[in-house]
Amino acid sequence: MTPPTAAEMAARIEDLYGAPLPHLEAHARDREPGMLAALLASHHTIALAERNITVHRERLRQLTHPERRIDAPEVSHLLDCARRLAEAVAVRDTQAATADAVLRSLGRAPAPQPPTTSPATAPAVPSPSTTSPAPGR
Repeated sequence: MTPPTAAEMAARIEDLYGAPLPHLEAHARDREPGMLAALLASHHTIALAERNITVHRERLRQLTHPERRIDAPEVSHLLDCARRLAEAVAVRDTQAATADAVLRSLGRAPAPQPPTTSPATAPAVPSPSTTSPAPGR
């Protein structure tokens, strides 16, 4: 199974919390860190990793262009770019797998129901006469 993309993660977070990501980010800034803040941080890390993957992939294409000569300095650039690409993929996959597992474990709570107009009933409490004394010896 492929890890979810940042866009897919954003949609799932929005669905779970019932609001667009910018509103959720503003809401999370005003609160103590919690599950929402952690999910938003994971989303941010995944999005950054995806941008890094795109940048390093394009750089590798430039470095390996058929008309480009490859000498010793270019090899070190190729290796460095490939290493950075591998790191970005690892970050994306790890963060996406973790956030995906967390999101799968969460469900949206049902909306609270309005209170009914009937009076609340007190829980039944046994009267003192209905309790039996402990058997004597």
